Amino acid sequence: MGDRILELLRIFFQHHGYWTVGGALLAENAGLPLPGETVLLFASFLAYSGNEVQLPWIIAVATLACTLGDNLGYAIGHHGGRPLLERWKHYFRIRTSGIERGERLFERYGAMAIFVARFVAGMRVIAGPLAGVLRMPWRQFVLFNFLGAVLWVAVISTTGYLFGHHWRRLLEIMSNVNRGILVAAALAVLALWWANRRKAAN
Repeated sequence: MGDRILELLRIFFQHHGYWTVGGALLAENAGLPLPGETVLLFASFLAYSGNEVQLPWIIAVATLACTLGDNLGYAIGHHGGRPLLERWKHYFRIRTSGIERGERLFERYGAMAIFVARFVAGMRVIAGPLAGVLRMPWRQFVLFNFLGAVLWVAVISTTGYLFGHHWRRLLEIMSNVNRGILVAAALAVLALWWANRRKAAN
């Protein structure tokens, strides 16, 4: 991330404080491709430096924003249905094969997929809307969404706070971890597809 963007983030935090965290995470979890993880890490760094924000309030605001954002995404997906997803998938570069894999993942693991998706940047954006499109039971969605939000926010913000001035290095590590999780998820889906194919052939 360039120094210009970091300076803009700092200005936002100076003028808007916790609204910066809340707005970014709510929008990301509702389905907009925003760098919520980066904003949360930067907020934790500012808390470590003793500027503008405090860690307990960051965790509280971020958890609330993630929970509300995912529920908003769920509502949009639920009421808009598959036609809405088909209409907008090109703008967000969502492949049809990716949607189909998501459907199989949700069918197999149910609401647990929402919990896991929280920790993967790409999946975090589409998990709420996709759960709504697939008509996942709302009560299950709410529970696993909230539990995932609590754990994800606590882990990311606390890690960012503890790393302090090394948070730039932390961003690189988190990026590599996200890529690793995506590869592992893709391999798991491929293995399930291959197993189901062999079962059907027999």
